[in-house]
Amino acid sequence: MATDFSSIPVLDFSQSQDAATKPAFLLALRHALTHVGFFYLAHHSVPPELVAAAAAFCPEFFALPDAEKERVRMAHSPHFFGYSRLGAELTKGAVDQREQFDFGTSTGPRWAEGDPDWMRLWGPSQWPEEHLLPGFRDTFVRYAAALQALSGALLALAAEALGLPRDAFARFFETDGNQDRLKVVKYPVPADDASRQGVGPHYDGGFLTLLLQASPHRGLQVQNFAGEWIDAPPMPGTFVVNIGKALETITQGVAIATSHRVLSPEKGSTPRYSIPFFQMIRRDRIIGQEVLELPPEILKIKESRGQLGSDSVNYAEYHEVPAGMVALVSRIKSHPDVAQQHYPEHFQQFFPDGLPAHGIAY
Repeated sequence: MATDFSSIPVLDFSQSQDAATKPAFLLALRHALTHVGFFYLAHHSVPPELVAAAAAFCPEFFALPDAEKERVRMAHSPHFFGYSRLGAELTKGAVDQREQFDFGTSTGPRWAEGDPDWMRLWGPSQWPEEHLLPGFRDTFVRYAAALQALSGALLALAAEALGLPRDAFARFFETDGNQDRLKVVKYPVPADDASRQGVGPHYDGGFLTLLLQASPHRGLQVQNFAGEWIDAPPMPGTFVVNIGKALETITQGVAIATSHRVLSPEKGSTPRYSIPFFQMIRRDRIIGQEVLELPPEILKIKESRGQLGSDSVNYAEYHEVPAGMVALVSRIKSHPDVAQQHYPEHFQQFFPDGLPAHGIAY
């Protein structure tokens, strides 16, 4: 093994805004992109009061009456936005012990008769009633916009770190605006007979993920290339950033996506909350067939670091079908109740025996 890591690096975003310190930031970012796949981002541009407001709403959402959570259940949305109950998904054959509320940055529907089904992924989010959770929608609309801006700035810096023009990734985004996705996640304290799998080992599919660990609980772990699990505990004032399989694919494997998981809180603790933001990609491109041409010295990084271990069986389709279809298939497998309601032909293809007890994420 030519390279490995035993901790998650911390990058200071403010260094990227100063000409004197930007070269050091880009060097640290290049290392994180090509040798770890994860990093903490400190001193970022999202106002701390907005971050605090979003975090404070996490337990309040999941405390809503069951009837209200049912009203905004994901099964009502062809865009896969809304509430998912505890234990709805499997990862690596085990039940994930988490509840979720998925939503996205603002956009209207884009599908028209004759368009491919994956065009239906665009559309409005569902929201709880304002009188039940005053300020929730406004806070998360503003939070999503702030994360979208930060992730865009960070991706431009990633391009520079890889020896590319700042706009090198622009052609992989929608020309009329991306719809990025977010979710609010609750990891409850497991019952005595339940496993501690909050979510099992997996990779993210997009470009960058920016995660707010919204409570002080440990639980996030990143798998290094020797197969060891490295803790990524909450660090106040930071986001945890990780590289998705789309970014890995587009950079010819120079930037690396890294397996990660979440352990449920220990017995006797309280629920853990997090808010991941997923930077999505242009959905009409077969991205494995349209990769970036990287400078020779950057490509040599991949050669010099040696063979990296990987247990991912997902996202190989990036080389075969449009990214939108990859995203739709992933959503259908994870949320078969949505597929049964809104994508019956695809549901029959993937679930010929009828509605399963759990979605299968990985």
